[in-house]
Amino acid sequence: MHRLVYKDIVANALAEDLGSGDWTTSSIFNGEEGKALIIAKEAGVLAGLPVAEEVFAQVDARLHFMTNYQDGSKINDGDCVAILEGPVAGILMGERTALNFLQRMSGIATATRAVVASVHGTGAKISDTRKTAPGLRLLDKYAVRVGGGVNHRFNLADMVLIKDNHISGAGSIGEAVARVRRHCGFPVKIEVETKTLEEVGEALACSVDIIMLDNMTTGRMAEAVSLIAGRALVEASGGISRERLPEVAATGVDIISLGYLTNSRAFLSGRIRCIIAALVGTPHSPL
Repeated sequence: MHRLVYKDIVANALAEDLGSGDWTTSSIFNGEEGKALIIAKEAGVLAGLPVAEEVFAQVDARLHFMTNYQDGSKINDGDCVAILEGPVAGILMGERTALNFLQRMSGIATATRAVVASVHGTGAKISDTRKTAPGLRLLDKYAVRVGGGVNHRFNLADMVLIKDNHISGAGSIGEAVARVRRHCGFPVKIEVETKTLEEVGEALACSVDIIMLDNMTTGRMAEAVSLIAGRALVEASGGISRERLPEVAATGVDIISLGYLTNSRAFLSGRIRCIIAALVGTPHSPL
C-alpha cells in the first residue's frame, strides 16, 4: 500500500484528535527525549504498521519508528511490535491515533485470517463488502487483504451490482440488466442479487457475470450452484455466521462476502498498547 493512499487519512485523523493542540503534553514536556514500546495485548495478525509510522512522522519528523515486523505477521500477547524514540511530546500526541489505526486494522486482519482458515481447501474466497467506516474504506479493505481475504468493489463505480431495490424499480431482473447494458455498455461487469432459484434462472438467462445468493439456506445454495453450473461466478451473502462458513463453502460457491469483517465490534479488538518505557538520551536503540 503506497503512502499516498493513507497520508491524507492520517492527516485528517490527527487534525480531529489534536484540535488546537495537546494542552496537557505541551504543559508538562519541553524537549525531553524518550522511548516508547508498542506492545500487543492479545494474539492476532498485525496490520497497519506503515499507517502508524506515518502518524508519528506527521506529528514530529524527529521521531524514529523501528520494527522487526511487517503487516501480516502473527503476533502474541506481550510481543513488542515497534519501538519509538525521540521527543516524548510527539510520542504522546500521536499514540492514540496510531493505536486506533493499528487496533482496527489488526482486528480486521485477525478476523479475516480466522474465517479464511475455516474454508481452507474448499476453493471459496472470503470477501469484504462496502460496510466500512466512512473515510477508512481503503484501510479496512487493505486489512482484509492482509488477513488473506479478497476485496469486493471499493465503490459504486467499480462494477454493477443489481440488488432487490433496483429489480423492483425496473420491474424484473431482465429489464434491470437491459437498462444497465444500454447505459454502461457490454464491457461492464454485472452482478445480480437473487433470493430464489427462479431469480437465479432469470439472471442466468441474462448472461450476467456474477450471481449473488442472498440469505439462502445451505441446501438452496447447493441447488443454485448446480443450476448455474459454472456459467457465472457465485457469491454467497447475507446472514452467514462463522459457524456456517464451512458448510456454505462446501456448496461450491466461489465467494462468500461478510460485512461483519469490517463493521462488527465483536471482531475489531486488536488490543495494542503504547508504553513510555523511559526518558533516554541515546536514540536509535536496537529492537
